Amino acid sequence: MSITVALVAQGTMGAGVGAALTKGGARVITSLEGRSVESAARARAAGMQSASDPDMAQADFVLSIVPPGDALTFAQRMAPHLRAATKRAVFADLNAVNPDTAKVIAHVIESAGAPFVDGGIIGGPPKEGYTPAIYCSGAQAPAMAALRVHGLDIRVMEGDVGAASALKMCYGGVTKGLTALGSAMMLAAVRAGADHDLRDELAASQPQLTPWFERQIPAMYSKAYRWVAEMQEISQFVAADEAASELFAAVAKFYERMAADHAGDKAETDALAAFLARKPGS
Repeated sequence: MSITVALVAQGTMGAGVGAALTKGGARVITSLEGRSVESAARARAAGMQSASDPDMAQADFVLSIVPPGDALTFAQRMAPHLRAATKRAVFADLNAVNPDTAKVIAHVIESAGAPFVDGGIIGGPPKEGYTPAIYCSGAQAPAMAALRVHGLDIRVMEGDVGAASALKMCYGGVTKGLTALGSAMMLAAVRAGADHDLRDELAASQPQLTPWFERQIPAMYSKAYRWVAEMQEISQFVAADEAASELFAAVAKFYERMAADHAGDKAETDALAAFLARKPGS
């Protein structure tokens, strides 16, 4: 018997997860209220069907895949509909939020009478031959295993609500933090006129790291605006370490600047693109 999965929203990750579920035989519904033409097109391409919030609350699962700053708002929006529903959808927050935020969201959902799962997606959007890992924690996490047969790589963790979010914070801090660090120093090298030498030295002495930068940094430009809130969440997550908290608050500001640059004259993103495009030794 097919299951119904309500999924919000229809960004690159959400649409990718929706397409994987549709291909895996699940019925996927979503809300297109207030969404852009591009979002609606991605939803259609992923096989997602338009539905109202009350209809989504009647699904077997509700997956929240929204920008971190919107995670609590979406949970609050769905809570009255979950409370009024005739069945209890499993609500999984799969956003890059810190454990404290996840616990606040859990309280909102559980107060509405619905089971809550804390989750975190590690990796890029699903595509042919690839599916990211979706880590889940909390007492209701085992229920998410039902989505494995519908195309998702669900990994149930030991631990309460907050464990999956903590893993996501740590992993994102490493990968996105390193992307910011590399980008900042490449731009510094350009400003100082040391960019050709840095490009050559990285290729010579960091042969494993250089291809990673070549993949990760260009992919960052269009995503920087979404990473701002994630870095702020990480800053709160590591608040017990003042230096680390200040570090990720600064990374959030760096991505805010990169997002503005990408939306504007692209001076810095073009400089990074030129740095990465130049062949070592040329």
